[in-house]
Amino acid sequence: MLKLQHLSVTFNENTPNEKKALKDINLSLKKGDFVTIIGSNGAGKSTLMNMVSGSLFPDVGDVFINGKQVVHLPEYKRARMIGRVFQDPMAGTAPTMTIEENLAIALSRCKKRRLTFGVTKKRRELFKAYLSKLNIGLENRLMTKVGFLSGGERQALSLLMATFTEPDILLLDEHTAALDPSRAELITQLTKELIETYELTTLMVTHNMQQAIDLGNRLIMMDKGEIILDISGEEKSKLTIEDLLAEFKRLRIEEFESDRALLV
Repeated sequence: MLKLQHLSVTFNENTPNEKKALKDINLSLKKGDFVTIIGSNGAGKSTLMNMVSGSLFPDVGDVFINGKQVVHLPEYKRARMIGRVFQDPMAGTAPTMTIEENLAIALSRCKKRRLTFGVTKKRRELFKAYLSKLNIGLENRLMTKVGFLSGGERQALSLLMATFTEPDILLLDEHTAALDPSRAELITQLTKELIETYELTTLMVTHNMQQAIDLGNRLIMMDKGEIILDISGEEKSKLTIEDLLAEFKRLRIEEFESDRALLV
């Protein structure tokens, strides 16, 4: 479903601010895999997501979606294959347009463009059916402008817009981080339900280690542009936050000892 091969990218190359953002990343996801990604700031998590979406291009490496090489395709040409929800609830929707107009735009992402009415009676009924699954009453507010929604409501709408067309790949970039705890819990539960319902292949970046443990069938830890831990299946189900912290500390100690050995 998704295959990344030898992805590497360096920002500000040959300058004092040079940073190797990704270093020879290799990653394969099967259909329905739900992978959570954790790591410290600057570990390369969002850069990895941007490589998949096409908003950034690697210096070297390949990106395959459903066996198709897409590494040179820009973001708008990958849009039919990829749904994405960002950290900022204000991103991913048009605030001056209504809920139904936003949904119509999302629906047209995976269809051929043609001159027609954006919102028809048939589409309106379809939108109500999908919105009712959120259980927050948005199906009764189709004509409300999105700018009047709360952060949690807007993020729920963004999540629905990214998933109801059943994209090949779903990217969730810290999509609960800007919400208060109760709204974050709601969006987390909606995320789980929608991914399971549509069997979506998903990459989710989070700083919440418990969330990374509880969701998905696979967990990846990144550091300094590399994947340093990849756990799945039964091993992941037994993970604790203490296990992750201990593993990160162990890897850091090994790195320190290796660097010190080079200086001796």
